[in-house]
Amino acid sequence: MREIGVINDAGVLCENGKISWVGAMHDWQRTLPDNYNKLDASGKVVLPGFVDSHTHMMFAGNRAHEFALRSQGATYQQIAEAGGGILNTITHVRAATKRELKKQTLRYMNEMMKHGTTTVEIKTGYGLDMDSEMKMLEAINELKEEEMMTVVPTFIGAHAYPPEYKQDKRAYVDIILEKMIPYAGKKQLATFCDVFCEKGYFELEETEQILNEGKKWGMLPKIHAEELNPLGGAELAAKVGAVSADHLEHVSDQGIAALRDAGVVATLLPGVSFFLHHGYAPARKLIDSGVAVAIASDFNPGSCMSYSMPMMMTIACTQMKMTPEEALVASTLNGAAALNMSSTVGSIELGKCADLIIADVPDYKFLAYHFGTNHIVTTIKNGTILEF
Repeated sequence: MREIGVINDAGVLCENGKISWVGAMHDWQRTLPDNYNKLDASGKVVLPGFVDSHTHMMFAGNRAHEFALRSQGATYQQIAEAGGGILNTITHVRAATKRELKKQTLRYMNEMMKHGTTTVEIKTGYGLDMDSEMKMLEAINELKEEEMMTVVPTFIGAHAYPPEYKQDKRAYVDIILEKMIPYAGKKQLATFCDVFCEKGYFELEETEQILNEGKKWGMLPKIHAEELNPLGGAELAAKVGAVSADHLEHVSDQGIAALRDAGVVATLLPGVSFFLHHGYAPARKLIDSGVAVAIASDFNPGSCMSYSMPMMMTIACTQMKMTPEEALVASTLNGAAALNMSSTVGSIELGKCADLIIADVPDYKFLAYHFGTNHIVTTIKNGTILEF
């Protein structure tokens, strides 16, 4: 994760949306026709587009009032128990039309691309009934088809228990298993199936059932694991062959070993720990143990109202003991691995998608070092220079 392959005085050639040449300009030997679009990035840094592999960016309403309550000492759990948190957003999402959900999400997508993110995963999980969860999945898939940004849809009907099933949690699990997953699977609406595996939410047995059912319908497993308690979600991620285990603030040594041995990507969410003021995932221990680590924004209205991947890199470096090189790899190539896409995006290599960003900085380290501002001056998606 520290070997990023810097090429000084380099050039990149993009043809038909793919990278067809990359190297030092003194090795350049081709003659290009006049109709090629030539872009001068002298004095700047060219990077692969960021891959944000964990977001809940499709939502309605906001939770600014909960942010104010936390500033006065209320905890995330206390707010959730009082009817806030995820349940607050559920009310707004259920009332929103698909068009309204798409409109707000598209606005955030455009802002993300301005900040250098070219591939994003978007989860459901704010509907928590059959109609609303499928409404979200359909909206995510329509954005996937209609917009330039690469969108990866994830089904997480098991995000929380809806209020109408608070006294009969098993009945809601059965709806996920018998209705939601089969419908989404038949329609091929989700690439991944995710579960919030946590005490008081979906514990190990329910999580394993849901992920295995998702696999039957073609959805690759992911897990929200060990965010609040060391429950054993990391070991379960290894057992079910999850592509990634996400959060991991309380992962055990046994869990780390299981992730490493099974080749599960550890997706860490530094913005959540920063925003909620709770402990950070042990990035240094994970990396030193040989686990592939990605970082993502977890952009959502309750626990991280930020989509800036450079800001996530800053927090990873200052609070999680990651180096700028590790943070950069975690935000690009390893983020792609967390979406099972590292063969097509996440690095500047021959044959990969021409997803590139140009940063007006003298050195890549400035992305994490000079924080709180947007250094990205050009975003290129599949070889197309985007204009905002």
